[in-house]
Amino acid sequence: MSSQGVPRGAVLAVVHVPVALSPGGPLVLELRGPLGPADAETVAARLAQRHRAFGVALDSHRPGHHTLRLTPPAAGGLAALPADLLADLLAPPPPGGEILPVTGHQQTLLRAALTPTGTSTSTGTGTGGTGGSSDGSDGSDGGDGGGVEQLYWDWSGPFDVARFAAAWQSVVDRECVLRACFDWVAAPRLVLHARAEADIAVCSPAAVTWPQLLRRDRARGFALHRPGLLRLTLLAAEPGGGAGAAPPRVLLTYHPALLDERGVHLLLREFYRAYAAGGVLPGGERRPDLRDHARWLAGQDTTAARQFWARAVPPPRAATRPGRPGGATGQSGHGLLDTRLRAPETFRLRSWAALRGAAESSALHLVWALLLYRAAGVSGPLPVSFGVQLSGRDIALPGAAGIPGLLDSPLPMTVTVDPAAPLAGLLHQVRDTLLDLAAYPWASTETIRAWAPRPPAAPAPAAGPGPVAGPVAGPVAGPAAGVGPLCGAGGTLVRFDGPLVLPKVLRSELAAQGVHADTPRSAAGAAGGPLTLAARHDTAGGLVLGLFYDRAQLADEDAAALHSQCVRLLRALPEFRQAQASAGQLLDLLARAATPRMARPVPPAAHPALTVLRPGHPHADVICLVTAPGVPAGSYDLFVRGHRGPEEIVAVHGDGAPGVLPAALHQAAGPGRRLVLCGCGPGGRAAYELAQRTPHAPGMVSAVVMTGIGDAAASASALARGVRSVLTPPPEPAPPCRKLVPPQGVRRASARRAHPPGRLALSPSPAGPCRYLAQSGRRCARGVPRSPVRRFSSSGVSSVARVREGMRCGGEGP
Repeated sequence: MSSQGVPRGAVLAVVHVPVALSPGGPLVLELRGPLGPADAETVAARLAQRHRAFGVALDSHRPGHHTLRLTPPAAGGLAALPADLLADLLAPPPPGGEILPVTGHQQTLLRAALTPTGTSTSTGTGTGGTGGSSDGSDGSDGGDGGGVEQLYWDWSGPFDVARFAAAWQSVVDRECVLRACFDWVAAPRLVLHARAEADIAVCSPAAVTWPQLLRRDRARGFALHRPGLLRLTLLAAEPGGGAGAAPPRVLLTYHPALLDERGVHLLLREFYRAYAAGGVLPGGERRPDLRDHARWLAGQDTTAARQFWARAVPPPRAATRPGRPGGATGQSGHGLLDTRLRAPETFRLRSWAALRGAAESSALHLVWALLLYRAAGVSGPLPVSFGVQLSGRDIALPGAAGIPGLLDSPLPMTVTVDPAAPLAGLLHQVRDTLLDLAAYPWASTETIRAWAPRPPAAPAPAAGPGPVAGPVAGPVAGPAAGVGPLCGAGGTLVRFDGPLVLPKVLRSELAAQGVHADTPRSAAGAAGGPLTLAARHDTAGGLVLGLFYDRAQLADEDAAALHSQCVRLLRALPEFRQAQASAGQLLDLLARAATPRMARPVPPAAHPALTVLRPGHPHADVICLVTAPGVPAGSYDLFVRGHRGPEEIVAVHGDGAPGVLPAALHQAAGPGRRLVLCGCGPGGRAAYELAQRTPHAPGMVSAVVMTGIGDAAASASALARGVRSVLTPPPEPAPPCRKLVPPQGVRRASARRAHPPGRLALSPSPAGPCRYLAQSGRRCARGVPRSPVRRFSSSGVSSVARVREGMRCGGEGP
């Protein structure tokens, strides 16, 4: 969390005891963590400011322990906390920062980054990312860092490292997107910090080679809950500086959920401006920026967009895969292939499309539609669908073209391919479809799914006893019934990037200082799906086609075949000048070429509703760790390994069938045992929601422990801190005491006084506290530790009694 006086990386734990609330009664929450009284007051004040409908009261007991009482509005009668209030409590906004909603394509990419490629079979803690370690050094703590993009270029001319770092820090101070991070406790949101440091590292070529640097940088990933989702790594020039020595090379790494490639080039333009000015960028913060774009987006009328997408969604039978079904590839990771059309070939392709009233991007879309049709292996007309990338900056917001961020969005293009129809007709079809899509560049697959028409819902099956409860991790958007796959959901993506060059004046300023701004090149980045075809122009006027692919779905040899077939059709397209040339005639050029194959999609394995991680004492409480996408990777594993209590620990998975989770919890508790529902980040929110709809037995859920988002160690520590405060030790028989010796200052009662049989009367002594007989940790009314001891009656039957103040046990156990 971020708060004044709280160490960086610290995580707050919040404990809630579910009780029946009276009308107008407050919701009581215990705050446990590195919060002093002033920090707790700051958190409470921000809650009161952001949620004015709630009454907020704070009671500070001691540093690290505070009680927060939230009184819901009288008219609402709320018995549960809203998700946004819970998110503000677990992840308080930073001082001077702002919070923006994450919508559209950015939400899709963030969910993909938080979805594991493989989940631990024991604890399900792989929900925090897609591989990598979970310590704070590799960046995959609290969120995935594996899906990164990398650009690199060689530095030509004099190079000043201090000036380089100062220029980037100036850009960070100017651009709020470089001071942003994500929070996903409840609904995903973008958190803008008032201050952040530029992440720059310098490596020696004697210590690491360029391929090693690329691999290590990619494995490092990003911590999505911390600002600074763009970093730079400098590979210094080779010593000697001779004519054949390699110049300094710059590696720029960013997360695609925060920035698109055009946004990165806008930031590079600002960097070169700062470098040319001596390391300081003139002017204040950029406006408009992400905040202005969010306000503009919230004010859009979606009526026309809803009507368009209600009829433009891909049909279920649309072809979306460029390869025929095949077996497993046996490969992993991402691949990149590059092929360049020479400038004369590019000119011929552009001229052919222009004579038919279209751009060369439409020619690329035409060829890709034909390859999808060919892979389907059918005859006759067939709809095909693939994603096209729109910049999202051609909108009615002044200055939107210069906003760095993630404004682009892939939208599904659906056309019907008829091999007997003229090529010009298919070209016009893709052109007109693209123009229709350009009217709503701010739409996304998330909103399109929500707007798609749905058939009437089938009756739900009868559930068992108790309320119907769905997945606790929140709904995961899936395709509507009667809707084909959308881009990013098993489909492919075609991107056509425009020229991204520095202004001529800026290039002249750099050249006067001996610096030549090289064009950045892309390393193998996150494909954003099984396959992405990216086209761009180079400085010589040629067309460069890059194929990014997932090697687990498309083998290297099949990717090479697909890429070469695409280039072959593009080069041959200008030869079909006749008006009646058909699409089938163009496809005949590939008659002897083998059709690529793609691995069949493998559905994710379903988790059991409940998994026992560690057995415990039969009468002890049961700790339930609720898993959800976005739980910091490794946090639950560390908690289970570090817990030393007698409690049983189970994992509750949020993808069970409706009604299964409450029944599973009821079975896990058993007679006489209570449940402690726990979760980190979104797992904590899911635990709270699960407790609200699990009323099988009054008092079955004794407490809910929730934490914010941090690295694995900080999240596990916060969870353990909250759990320790609510656990009840199981009853254990205390060792019998064979002899009771009164301490100094305690006199025996007079033997002449009559006492009940088997009872020893002791009078208290003002000196000395009582001592432990058993390690129970209980205290007497005066704050002095009290120990349960056995009291022997005349019948020989022992019972547990409390030693009075001033008495000590001098006997021995058996």
